[in-house]
Amino acid sequence: MCATLSAAQAGASTMVVTKSRLGASNTSRAQGGIQAAIGFDDSIESHLEDTLEAGHNDARPELVRTLTAAGPEAIEWLDMIGVEFSRDDGELRILRCGGASRPRLLQAGERTGAEMVTALRAAVRASGAGILESSALHDLESNGDGWVATIRTKGTEASRRVSARAVVLAAGGGLRGEADALGVGSTNHPDATPEVLRLGIELGAQVEQLDSWQRHPTGSVWPEALAGYALPETTRGYGATLHDAGGERFVDELAPRDVVAQAIMDVVADGRGATAPNGHQGVWLDTSAIDREHGAGFTADRLTYVHGRYAKAGVDITAQRVLVYPVLHYRNGGLLIDTNASTTVPAIFAAGEITGGVHGSNRLMGNSLLDTVVFGRIAGRSAAELAR
Repeated sequence: MCATLSAAQAGASTMVVTKSRLGASNTSRAQGGIQAAIGFDDSIESHLEDTLEAGHNDARPELVRTLTAAGPEAIEWLDMIGVEFSRDDGELRILRCGGASRPRLLQAGERTGAEMVTALRAAVRASGAGILESSALHDLESNGDGWVATIRTKGTEASRRVSARAVVLAAGGGLRGEADALGVGSTNHPDATPEVLRLGIELGAQVEQLDSWQRHPTGSVWPEALAGYALPETTRGYGATLHDAGGERFVDELAPRDVVAQAIMDVVADGRGATAPNGHQGVWLDTSAIDREHGAGFTADRLTYVHGRYAKAGVDITAQRVLVYPVLHYRNGGLLIDTNASTTVPAIFAAGEITGGVHGSNRLMGNSLLDTVVFGRIAGRSAAELAR
C-alpha cells in the first residue's frame, strides 16, 4: 500500500492486487512497534550499527543505510496519513527493545501494524488506485514493454490479464505456508504463503538469505487457545523476565531475537524447560515482574490487548507467569533488491518481507514495519519513474 501511494503521488496509474481483503497481512498482526532514530540521544548511525550487528553483518550496508536514514521521515509520513503514535505527556513514547542500544521503538497503541494498515487502507481507497480484492497473482509474462499479469479470482476459475510497465512485489515472505508444510506453528497471517516469492525466483530474480528464518522468542505455549500467539517484544521491554523450570534467569531478555530464541531452545533441550498440561515444553516468562517494577495497573494500561487475551483464557499475567517457546515468525531474506528497490529482473521491484539484503541473517525487531514503509515508498517511486 505504501508503494501504491508513492506511485500515485508520482503520477502513475496503479492497481493493487490482494488475495483476500485489502490490508490482510502480517503487518496487520505486528504488535511491537516501528524503529526510527528520533530520540534525543539516538542517531541514524546507531540504528544502522544495531541493524548490522543484529543481522550478523550479513545485510547489505547500503540497504541498511537507506532503511535507517529514512526512518525519521517515515514516521512523519505515517503521522501525516493518520497513524496516531502513543505519547506520554505530549511527547512520543520511545522504548528500548531487543537488539537496540538505546530507546528507538515507537508504538501506535499496542497493535502498531494494525493501526498502520487502517490508515494506509483508507489512504489507498481515497487515492483512486484500482483495487482487486480476493484476487491472486498467478503469473507474470514479459511483453517487451513491461509485464502482463494473470490474476485469478478467489474461489473461481475466472482470471483476467493486466498489463503494466512495472510491477512491485510486496506479498511477504510466505512463512505461514512454509510452517503449514512442515506441520509447525507460525505467527503469520493465513494469507502469508510463498507463491509470489517463488514466482519472482522463477522469473530469474537473484535471492539472498532466502532460507534464513526468524523465530519469535516468546510464542505462547499455554493455554492451548493461545498456542502460537507471540507476546510482543514490549513485554520484555517493560521488564518481563525469562526463567527455566527451576526459576533461574538464563539470557539477556533484550538481546537480539535469535539470541533469545536460541537460549530458550537450548534450555529446553538441556532438560531445564517447564512442561505444560498438554506435554509441550517451554520456559517461563514472568510478566508479573512488570507491575512489580512499574506499579499496579501498569500492565493493564500499557499491555491492554495482551492482558485481555490472556484474561479471556483464564490467565492473569499480572499475577501468573506465562509459558513460552520460540515460534516461526519472519523470513529474513528473499528477492535481492538495490537501493531503488529494484530486483535483478527488469521492471520488477519489491519491498518488505519478500526481499533480501536489508536485514541479514536476523532481523532487528521493529525494522520490519519500517522496511515496508521505506522500501515500499521507494519501490512505488521507482516503478512510477520507469513507467513514464
